Formats: sequence, C-alpha cells, structure tokens
Amino acid sequence: MKKKRVLFLCTHNSCRSQMAEGIVNEELGEAFEAFSAGTVATRVNPLAVKVLSEIGIDISGHESKALERFAGESFDYVITLCGSANEECPLFFGGVRRVHIGFDDPSQLPGEPEAVLPEYRRVRDRIRKEIVAYLGKDAGEPVVSGGREQR
Repeated sequence: MKKKRVLFLCTHNSCRSQMAEGIVNEELGEAFEAFSAGTVATRVNPLAVKVLSEIGIDISGHESKALERFAGESFDYVITLCGSANEECPLFFGGVRRVHIGFDDPSQLPGEPEAVLPEYRRVRDRIRKEIVAYLGKDAGEPVVSGGREQR
C-alpha cells in the first residue's frame, strides 16, 4: 500500500509542526508519511523534543525546514497549524486536501521551562488527539492512539 503524504506547516517549523510530524510518523506510519516545514526555518524547540520523548517519540534528529524545500513535491494533505502559515501558504502545493487545524503556540509563553512544560504537554496532547483522529478518518479504519481507538 502506498503511503499518503502529509505536510504540516507552521511559521517557524520549531514546535507544533515538528510535534505533528513526529506523532504521525510514529502512530500512523503504516498509512502516512509526514513532513513539516515553516514559512521561515529556525530551530527545533528543545521543549517540543522533551514532551514528545515523554510519550516515546524521538524527534531529536529533526531539523527546522523552510517551505521552499518542498517546492514541486506533491502531498495528499497540506495542514496548517497556525494562522500565519494558513494565510501565507502558497497555492503551488497541489495537496488533495488543504486544511487548517489551529493550535496555540506554547513557545510564545514567557517563563522558565518547568513553568511552561504543562502548556507544551497540553498542545502535544491536542495535536495527538485531533490530527490522529482527522487523518484516521481517511484511513477508513479505526486508528489507535495512546491506547484508545479513535474514529
């Protein structure tokens, strides 16, 4: 079976899109191949790496990528995760489905890492639940995430 390709877009490709890429490749990897990019590349947020490692997903080898890296490639889905990327997403992506599923940006919170980690975990869990449920509908069969069946 050919895997469906999904591209997650955020402004900096540092947190939310990186988490979505890691989660989909880990939990839906038999049916989907996920990638992520930003309208501007920066660096992968260490707290995103940390909260994914807490659920057994390693994105420590990921790098932040600019959208241009994927120019000319085809995707089954192009999913924007922040309002800015949704507005700036170019039309040259010929994704069968282009959707926006927005999430708060925990990297914008002030404070020490220990103080903001609960928000990173909340966003991680929302991404995990909503993205897996959304893509799982297209797979046509139940998708198991976090030990629970979702449709």
